[in-house]
Formats: sequence, C-alpha cells, structure tokens
Amino acid sequence: MASEIKLKPDAVKRPAAQRDAEKAGVAPGPGRRRFLKTAGLAGLGAVAGMAVPFHRNLPNGFFPAAMASENGLAGKDGLTLLNDRPLNAETPPELLDDPITPTERHFIRNNGLAPDDTSPEGWMLSVDGFVDSPLELSIADLRDRFEVVTLALTLECGGNGRAFFDPPASGNQWTYGAVACSEWTGVRLRDVLQAAGVQDNVVYTAHYGADGHLSGDPDKLPISRGLPIAKALTDNVLIAFAMNGVDLHPMNGAPLRLVVPGWPGSCSQKWLTRIELRDQVHDGPKMTGTSYRVPAYPVAPGDDVPKEDFRIIERMPVKSLITFPANGAASGMETEVRGHAWSGDRTVDRLDISYDFGASWQAAELDPPVNEGAWQNWRSTVRFPVAGYYEIWARAIDSADEMQRFAIDWNPKGYLNNRMHRVGLRVS
Repeated sequence: MASEIKLKPDAVKRPAAQRDAEKAGVAPGPGRRRFLKTAGLAGLGAVAGMAVPFHRNLPNGFFPAAMASENGLAGKDGLTLLNDRPLNAETPPELLDDPITPTERHFIRNNGLAPDDTSPEGWMLSVDGFVDSPLELSIADLRDRFEVVTLALTLECGGNGRAFFDPPASGNQWTYGAVACSEWTGVRLRDVLQAAGVQDNVVYTAHYGADGHLSGDPDKLPISRGLPIAKALTDNVLIAFAMNGVDLHPMNGAPLRLVVPGWPGSCSQKWLTRIELRDQVHDGPKMTGTSYRVPAYPVAPGDDVPKEDFRIIERMPVKSLITFPANGAASGMETEVRGHAWSGDRTVDRLDISYDFGASWQAAELDPPVNEGAWQNWRSTVRFPVAGYYEIWARAIDSADEMQRFAIDWNPKGYLNNRMHRVGLRVS
C-alpha cells in the first residue's frame, strides 16, 4: 500500500518537480490526458498503490512514467503539458474563447522552479539601484500607498508558435496557446518607481524573482530580465497581486508579479522580490546571448549569426487567434467564427477571414480593446456554398498597417511567429 512509504517531511528533500506540482495545486482528475498532475515520491506511491523499494534513488525533478496519463492539474483546466521541469503548459485555442481568460485557462511558462512559499504574508519587494530613496514594500504597503487598478492585459510568450518553424527551432514547442488576456489587479510600476525617485542616469530596469535555478544552485537565477525605463514608466505596466478578482495562482506568479502587456512574457517577472534601476541595459540571465533576441537581418537556416547581431525583442507582432470553431470540427452550412486579435503596443484596425484559401476575404466585426494592453475580440458569420472540407483563415492588420502573413521568416530561436491562424472544418 502507498501508506508503507513513511517519510517525515524533514527526512528527505522533496523533488523539485514535486514542489512545482504542489504549487500548481495538484490533484487527481481522471480523463485529462497529456497533462501534469502530480510528481515525486508521494504521488508515485499513490498511483502505484504500493511501496517504492528504491525510492531513495529517485533523481531530483523525477516525473514517474506511471503518472504520465490519467490525472489532471487542479486549478488549470485542459492545459497541454509541454515540459514538467520547468513546468510549461499551453491552452488549446478553443479553450481561449472567453473575452477575458479565466485563471484555469491561463498558460504556464516557467524558467526555473517555483518557490516553496508563495504566501503573501511576509512577502517583500525591494526597489533599489539608481534611485533617490530605496524602498522595502509589503503587499499591504503596495495596496495602501499606491492607486490600485484592474486592467485586462495580454501576455504572450515570445516563443508562441515555435512548433511551426521548419527546420525546427530549439525550445518549448508552443503551438498557439501561450497567450492569454486576464484581468490583473495591482499598482502601476511607474508609480512605485517614481516614489523611489528615478535618477537621470537610469537606462533599464532589472527584475528578480524567488524561483530557483533548475540546477538547485542557490547562487544561480533562472531568469532576470528588464525593461527600457521608458517602457517601465508607461501607464499599463503593473505590479500585480490579483488575477481575475482573486489572489494570483501559484503557477502564474503568486503572490506578486510584473505584468508587461504587448512585450514578451519573459519581461513579466513572476514571484517578484526585487526591482533594480540600472545605468545600462540589464545583463541578467536570459537577457544576453540569443535569449529573447532575433537577428537584426533575415537569415537562412544554418547561417552563422554573430551574437552581437542579435537584437532584444521588445513589442510583440500583430496576431490573431480563432477560438471558435475548433480545428477539425464538423459544421453546418453556416457557422459563427470568433476569436481575438492583438499587436504589441498598438491596436488592431481590421480582422479579415477567408474560407477559400485566401482567394477572397471578408471583414469581421472587431471590438476595440477594453483598455490599452488588452486583446480585441472579433466575430463573423460564414456561409459555405457547398458541402466539403474548408479552412478558415484569420489575419489581423494593426494601426501601423502591419498585417499577418501566411508564413514568416525563420529565425534561430523560433520567436515571434505570427503566421495566420487556420482551422479546418468538415461542412455538411
């Protein structure tokens, strides 16, 4: 029986993947294949229903083969697991149909291991570097000293769409679902930085979180990125402590995180503990080399691109998503089509759809964003002339007249894929 595994909490260090799973709210959930549910020794004993004789040999971050199918990630509904260490999971497009993404449908993007303690009690944020008055702020201090705002803000991983590059690019093979637009509650980063006093020589912010490096080395950070100070001082960059009206989900950065809409999600540091103001472009982990950078010019697969020719990704490109109907669905001779569109710091001016492989296009009804930084919801009706197989294509055109294309140029890290989204339908 699983009860034969008797380990005191202090008798063995919990595997890193187990800690991540616990922070995600792990619980059994039959019928949800491909998703991470639990990890480590305790979970393995429960699934196996018996002792695990060689449990002391389990490697750090172990994910048991017996647990790879029939369980579910509590608090996250229907996400597709891409990687369990660090934990990364995306949302199928049809589950992103809501105008505001529910917390249970928001993707997970981790670079390291979630901290053991994500309680807001005792959590502190330091603001230092080139400031006039360094700050040490609790979450209660943030609420009391600054205006609390709630905004719908779009977050997207810079590698969303990487799975469609040919030849493949290394990294998590995101398809379409590393994007979401939830409501975030917090205070403006600008207000906090101005309270600290931004000195004239400040060029960049640097962000630090409480997540641990995959190696277990406490002196290493898994990620520490930053923003140009001009971006940090805009109106809709938040230090957030709530998501969709409740405390942040642990896998979405509880109890405190940055939310930087329209820029790569890596800028939105989770488990936030410190913001430093620097007199140079930040050079923390995942800021240098080729991380979250693209070549300054078109390249072909196999080209040797010097690192100095890579440029930091800032705004994300224009993009759209079809959330209804689902790819591969059956349809009658008429169907509603709907989804979302977004474009970095810009707005989307037009959303077109085609059902004849791009030979003709019809304009969809496109809503304005509910606030700056939110995606825009759209809808249209398609009437098919005859039965058969169809594809619906969607393309967005933004306020700078930038338009999605059928395919985009390759880049070594598989970033910024904004090719048109397509869904196939069987019409009868």
